[in-house]
Amino acid sequence: MEENANTSLEEDFEGQATHTGPKGVINDWRKFKLESEDGDSLPLSKKEMLRQMSSPHRSFSRDDKDTRERFCRKMSMQEYELIHAAQEDESCLQQYRKRCMQDMHQRLSFGPKFGFLCELQNGEQFLDAVEKEHKTTTVIVHIYEDGIKGCEALNSSLTCLAAEYPTVKFCKIKASSTGAGDRFSSEVLPSLLVYKAGELLSNFISVSEQFSEEFFAVDVEAFLNEYGLLPERELPTLGNGTDEPDVE
Repeated sequence: MEENANTSLEEDFEGQATHTGPKGVINDWRKFKLESEDGDSLPLSKKEMLRQMSSPHRSFSRDDKDTRERFCRKMSMQEYELIHAAQEDESCLQQYRKRCMQDMHQRLSFGPKFGFLCELQNGEQFLDAVEKEHKTTTVIVHIYEDGIKGCEALNSSLTCLAAEYPTVKFCKIKASSTGAGDRFSSEVLPSLLVYKAGELLSNFISVSEQFSEEFFAVDVEAFLNEYGLLPERELPTLGNGTDEPDVE
């Protein structure tokens, strides 16, 4: 009788996947897992456990209740380990994909990096910042004066954007320091001038009028993006391989 049961077990394991439905899929997966294991390297207890997992219809005798309960506990532990390993594989795959995206983005990013709002002291520095910069670099210059409405808020906003867009050169200079203060009266401040390859792309005077009474970096960002003056935002840096939440 035991010999016939063993023959039936072998035939059930070696046959094609015939189960249907969710339970059938799980049983077929168990069979696949057993087939993929190296039989010579598995301990006897584990091989027997996997065989039992692949043949859920096998019955136990009434005298073997303790063995059945003990085996069910082992089977649950084995399934947990397999599922946990699959989750770890998926996590590693996601990290690998993010690493590839970051590497590709870095290869496509040309020119110098900045990351701060630069204070220009005079007209000569203003010309150098515009004319001597890398031809692929966008230069955004804020012309301001202390005490003029909107200038302080715009400087704060540009400081934040400079950190978010390190490939863009953000500068600020007082109108009185440009050497052309008569062109930048209080009526046209704050002003934003945008250059690339030494050429003026955009000139926004009294730019704070484009925003509400109180405005922030996101408002200035949306305004510049509307005119296509900002590149795509930098991808977050991967430190030790763990996912870090984005900080707004």
